[in-house]
Amino acid sequence: MRLQQFLARAGVASRRKAEDLIRAGRVTINDRVAKIGSSVSDSDVVRLDGERVRLPEKKVVIALHKPVGVTTTKRDPHAERTVYQLVPDVPGLHPVGRLDKDSEGLLLLTNDGELTLKLTHPRYGVRKVYRVWCKQGRVPEADCQRLVEGVELEDGLAQALEAEPTPEGARIVMAEGKKREVRRMLRRLGYAVTRLVRWQVGPIKLGKLNPGEWRYLTPEEINVLHGRAPAKPRRVQIQSAQFGLQALVEAPTKAPRHRRGKQVKPDRGPESIHPQPTALRGSERPPTAKTSLRDARQRGAFAPQKRRSKKPRVV
Repeated sequence: MRLQQFLARAGVASRRKAEDLIRAGRVTINDRVAKIGSSVSDSDVVRLDGERVRLPEKKVVIALHKPVGVTTTKRDPHAERTVYQLVPDVPGLHPVGRLDKDSEGLLLLTNDGELTLKLTHPRYGVRKVYRVWCKQGRVPEADCQRLVEGVELEDGLAQALEAEPTPEGARIVMAEGKKREVRRMLRRLGYAVTRLVRWQVGPIKLGKLNPGEWRYLTPEEINVLHGRAPAKPRRVQIQSAQFGLQALVEAPTKAPRHRRGKQVKPDRGPESIHPQPTALRGSERPPTAKTSLRDARQRGAFAPQKRRSKKPRVV
């Protein structure tokens, strides 16, 4: 196995970033400085900055509702809170893509470097859906079209896959992951973003997760992210770190809040991702077959019919 592939599978970094670590001389194999293209076997000892790197025994993917004010990076001396305080301590766990401190919504974390590459590299074009609130209110159709055509930023042209107006801002679909890209695009057009929520990454939606809550993705969902098979219904568990923040207004159903480490009443996987209609009141429920027949008889729809006398059979 190539060294950069080994580092990616260990969850250290993507392949591209792993190559940068190797070029910087921070990676060793059996106490010797490694080079690009070096191979690794099961008996080799790989270290990064002196700490041993091991392949994870089990690959996991966590969906977290990142609250506002929480930093995505693992080591930040200026950060009051980080996402690693909300999720379990899994070796090699790292965030998939960026979500800045002032933004909230769906953040995936995994120890699978190969999956991180598929979800973040521009050539795969994984869709990320954002809901944006602006100080100026609704973003008109003309400016949404400008977002799709492209907005010139300091680091190059930025384009949205889709953009449509919403009552207080816009819904924007992106395939890239540049730093604060959506905010900068709208600022370039004269809009000040007051709230930004990432609603979806690929096929995975925020669903019922409240701020600070997380859950493991099911094997079926992980297969979908890898492009292997469609998702099937499966029970999932939601965990909460109880940040005390309010759930999103658009959340289909408020998920039960529990302390960290305690199980939440399980919901079905895809049903927890896709909003379900609320239960109907008694007067709104469709009538059953029995009640429909009884009501019809009361209305006189079934009038009694005369019996026909049988004609004698002629022999």
